[in-house]
Amino acid sequence: MNNSLKLFNSLGKKKESFITNEKGKVSMYVCGPTVYDLLHIGNFRGPIFFNFLRNWLEHLGDEVNYIYNYTDIDDKIINKSKQEKKTTKEISEKYIKEFERDYKSLKIKNPSFSPRCTDHIEDIVSFITDLIDKGFAYPSKGSVFFSIDKFKGYGKLSGKNTTDLLAGHRVKVNDDKNNPLDFVLWKPSFDDDPGWDSPWGFGRPGWHIECSAMSKKILGSKIDIHGGGVDLLFPHHENEIAQSECCSSTTFANFWVHNNLINFDNQKMSKSIGNIIKGRDFINEYNPEIFKFLILSVHYRSILNFNKKLINQTIVNLIKIYSALSLAERISNSKVEIIKSKEYKNDFDVYSKKVSDFINNDFNTPGFFSIIFEIIRKFNLVGVNKKVTGELKYFSISILDFFKKYGGLLGLFQEPKSSFLEDLNLLILNSRKINLEDIEKAIIKRDKARKEKDYNLSDEIRDSLANEGIDLNDNPDGSTGWSVQV
Repeated sequence: MNNSLKLFNSLGKKKESFITNEKGKVSMYVCGPTVYDLLHIGNFRGPIFFNFLRNWLEHLGDEVNYIYNYTDIDDKIINKSKQEKKTTKEISEKYIKEFERDYKSLKIKNPSFSPRCTDHIEDIVSFITDLIDKGFAYPSKGSVFFSIDKFKGYGKLSGKNTTDLLAGHRVKVNDDKNNPLDFVLWKPSFDDDPGWDSPWGFGRPGWHIECSAMSKKILGSKIDIHGGGVDLLFPHHENEIAQSECCSSTTFANFWVHNNLINFDNQKMSKSIGNIIKGRDFINEYNPEIFKFLILSVHYRSILNFNKKLINQTIVNLIKIYSALSLAERISNSKVEIIKSKEYKNDFDVYSKKVSDFINNDFNTPGFFSIIFEIIRKFNLVGVNKKVTGELKYFSISILDFFKKYGGLLGLFQEPKSSFLEDLNLLILNSRKINLEDIEKAIIKRDKARKEKDYNLSDEIRDSLANEGIDLNDNPDGSTGWSVQV
């Protein structure tokens, strides 16, 4: 536990000092996906951000129990099973595996545990039974509903007023309910729909109840952090608070943390517009590193607007970073004897302090990234085309250590330096419609001109490539390397 960490709490709508229920331990529950299809890019913002949040808490010395669930029974899953003539279990298992494949490609740590709703039916039934016994829920024609009139705090997370909700006709009238705003905890299953036996008949859980029941079973009645996308704030998280606090008679979660949405070209992603981008498609076209950089470069509570310009700028930024890291790696492997520099040591002490200040201020990743580019600019000033000295080697090793440590917390900058830089350069070439074969042919032609001492032709080829945005680098061994101008 570190009292210097300030975290925005959606419940109080302000930054608060992060204090845990138990010293040195953090319990965190984050709502995971409903598994009936491949996930779109917006579904991955949470896993990427909350991975960093978990890593930072561990960096501060806490032991984090991070739960990220799967909703593996839902109307969407049932509909998909009917379309594909498969069981709901076959559908959910398929898409859990597909999600975990995509998650693995991001090269971020797995949650502590990923429970599935269908493995906790007994816990859900027990939870609902407690709510009925305490007078907060009621059976009705095979369903069970939560009575929001019995919970005086309803609306405290979202700020929504039940009178306004009713006046706005946002809920359908249902004669089975005491109040049109009451929400379902258990619903009957008919015909061949999947279900389980319960005191109220054959049926299945409502959506909201599963997270409350699984969180209580695994983490206890009171947790430190409950997270998810801002789109879950109402009604899902509002309903979780109501049912959990009525069941356990205690605060459900100390902190509610919500990441914002991802738009594309200033529009919400939707099937009607046709601008939904699957996470796997984006990763395959570009790279997991680019995807993570894009998401973390924007504050988690701000809307992230994907577009081609931002994607290309991200590639350029990564080229700058990996170019410096590649150079630092070459210098660190040089045979020059290292000489410790008090100036550089002090610099990195300051950089580390600034990073901590930014992240402890509600995970200000844009501020974190500003430090990264400050380091890169300084290194380029003293390292590019300069003689390798013992002090420069110390600086290079310090940079590599810094990026390994702090980049590792982000889940970034751990790729093989030189080979990944080549991949980034190829992406930029493709975006600029420059043919790699043309570059290679021009380099061969220039190398021949240099051997024949036709320096006019050699310079002419160099200048022509420079105009195309390609810089040539003549190496001491006589070979010619190239890089994209950034």
